[in-house]
Amino acid sequence: MQTSPIPHFRLSLRSCLTSVILAIVATVGLARTTRAAEIQHSFLGVGNAVRAVIVDEQGQVAWKFDMPASDGWVLPNGNILLALYGTKGFPNGGVVEVERESKKIVFQYKAQQRETSTVQPLPDGKYLVAELGPEPRALVINREGDVVRTTPLQCQKTNFHMQTRMLRVLPNGNYLAPHLLDFAVKEYDPTTGKVVKSFATDERGRNKRDWPFTAIRLKDGNTLIACTNGNRIIEVDATGKIVWSVTDDDLGEKLFDDACGAQRLPNGNTVVSSYHAKGNQVKLFEMTREKKVVWRYAGMKTGFHHFQILTTNGKPLKDNTWK
Repeated sequence: MQTSPIPHFRLSLRSCLTSVILAIVATVGLARTTRAAEIQHSFLGVGNAVRAVIVDEQGQVAWKFDMPASDGWVLPNGNILLALYGTKGFPNGGVVEVERESKKIVFQYKAQQRETSTVQPLPDGKYLVAELGPEPRALVINREGDVVRTTPLQCQKTNFHMQTRMLRVLPNGNYLAPHLLDFAVKEYDPTTGKVVKSFATDERGRNKRDWPFTAIRLKDGNTLIACTNGNRIIEVDATGKIVWSVTDDDLGEKLFDDACGAQRLPNGNTVVSSYHAKGNQVKLFEMTREKKVVWRYAGMKTGFHHFQILTTNGKPLKDNTWK
């Protein structure tokens, strides 16, 4: 008697359906895993046009303060510290600390020269401020608004706006100042005003406009430098030798567009702002040491002068001062 092939056919069909279902489940699971592994950041962003904003991890503006700012921090108490561009009430710029919920200004300092480029909170409650003008200087200001220390900055005095940007205090107490048109990042002894170390950024020729804008002293002693119109990031060792650099050529796409702000994250990745980006262009992007882009933000309509990454996938950054 001839055996009917139908049971075998049904068995084969059942096996195929099982395989398809398993494949679909696996694909869905993989998609969920991929989505879960995606990087999401919230951040404070500052600039002339965007003012000061906090963007949440979904890319929505969660907070905004309508004053133009060039530098800013979210303080441990939740207040927002800003260095202001010249604006109403602050013709030469200045510094404000803003209570986040009420947007009430709880501290202010009005600059005495032409511009105020940066501010940094100090551990003792004071502020480090870069004031630009005929006599560019680093100031330490107390909570009463009194200048308690002044350190002259050694840079060109013709173009006030391009004298210095992200002035920062180092763990050893020295100051690190990027001087744009001097094509140099200088480390100062704040007491004597002496330059104890200097890193040049013009090895490609000054026509490349590798103006140093943000300079960050890393834990290993290297210095990370964002080179504005040169559209690159470099990292130099203690002798000034370039040990790492990134441009659009390394990324395989155009993302650099006036590399002003930078931040080195605790995981070793670097986030860069493209200040001239507009419309739907990428304003912030994160890349690994291997120069792979792992996060990007293209919201708002104009770019950020500087920024501060606040959280990653819902978790606050524990070490958040490398900017």
